[in-house]
Amino acid sequence: MTDRSRNKPLPLYLSAPHACSYLPNRLSSTLFTDPEQAMDAARYAELLSFGFRRSGRMVYSPRCENCHQCVSVRIPVADFRPRRWQRRILRANQDVESIVCPASFEREHYTLYQRYTAARHGDGEMASATPADYMAFLRADWCDTQFIEFRSGGRLLAVAVTDVLDIGLSAVYTFFDPAEQARSLGTYAILQQIVRARDLGLPHHYLGYWIRDSRKMAYKTRFRPLELWREGAWQRIEAGDESVPT
Repeated sequence: MTDRSRNKPLPLYLSAPHACSYLPNRLSSTLFTDPEQAMDAARYAELLSFGFRRSGRMVYSPRCENCHQCVSVRIPVADFRPRRWQRRILRANQDVESIVCPASFEREHYTLYQRYTAARHGDGEMASATPADYMAFLRADWCDTQFIEFRSGGRLLAVAVTDVLDIGLSAVYTFFDPAEQARSLGTYAILQQIVRARDLGLPHHYLGYWIRDSRKMAYKTRFRPLELWREGAWQRIEAGDESVPT
């Protein structure tokens, strides 16, 4: 791959097959950038526009031999209008205020993250993350990252970790109070990120990977219009199209 901002090849490496984190009984391979190669926001934005994303400082894209279910998706925010079910979620959270915070360690955030990952991931690796692990997962020193808090009556309900780039916002990770499932805080966070992207004059909100057969990741195609990175181009699904991509 050529890095246009520097007009020189960008080294990419392919991992050995390993167990898929999302689909059972599947093997996954990951294409990733050279961790020793200098990275900055402009370079990452270009990679994001080609279907990559980041986990901490690692920039990667799934490249599985027999599976192509991980599809990068983004919302063209200027054309987005909330659907009826999304408006219900907005009404249910009228008491919630959003506060944009720097991407720094806060014990309150970390405690909520621990509760969320314990409920979602049981005794897995994420649930046992130390404060250093937690920050290494969410931040990259070359990227402008914000922690968007959602509070009701001062009580922290959720945190949406969000990258701010010239090409749009990118959702890194969102965690919320497991006792507040009825609020649909994950969806609410996306709706608020869309508003923020619009307010900042940015064209897109990047949601990461949609995975059709993963219950945890399939929800992303419920946002319309939506653009999917497929076969080297962004393909658009219009707001009135109710079909589920295949």
